[in-house]
Amino acid sequence: MAYALNLTATSQVKIGLAKVKGVFVSSGTTPTIAIYDSATASTSDPVVVSTFTSAVPNNYLFAPEGVTLSKGLYVVLGGTNPNVTIFYE
Repeated sequence: MAYALNLTATSQVKIGLAKVKGVFVSSGTTPTIAIYDSATASTSDPVVVSTFTSAVPNNYLFAPEGVTLSKGLYVVLGGTNPNVTIFYE
């Protein structure tokens, strides 16, 4: 079963085995997003999605099965007032 979590700041979404299904960017001024396979909120852990600037609004799907992470799901947000929803298992 997939979950949705709305973020407005950098966040450790899940610790342990996780799967990123998608990202929805609803608002923000030049919002940036990066996703790491990390259980410790560390940007030195493996990069799953390198930092990118999203158009607003925009939807990114990791279909059909998503991207599996072994350590955890850590999302780094930047820009001004980013509003991002992460879909994950």
